[in-house]
Amino acid sequence: MNFIMNGGPIFMVPLVILLIIISILFLKSIKNNSEKNRKLINSLALFSFVFGVLGFIVGLIGALEIISLSNNTVSPQVLAGGFKIGLISPTFGTIIFLIGKLFGIILTSKNN
Repeated sequence: MNFIMNGGPIFMVPLVILLIIISILFLKSIKNNSEKNRKLINSLALFSFVFGVLGFIVGLIGALEIISLSNNTVSPQVLAGGFKIGLISPTFGTIIFLIGKLFGIILTSKNN
């Protein structure tokens, strides 16, 4: 759970909620496989990916603003640490995207 706080709770908590929703929809769809649920899972998976990337962009803009206002030079270690923290959100969004797409593939193959 520490990665949620490191990645920024503003973006990570909604991503966790999206993962839970996608999982619940998948479990419901195993019993009642409908096109509507498959499309919803795929849409939520794509939204998770884009939302994770948005978290990185917002964080990067904020970091660059602070760096531009700083009178001192920024060490490479601090910059690398910031990028590492910033990439947690899009990485988690990508993992949710892949899980959602895998669920969609499973439901599609089950339907055929």
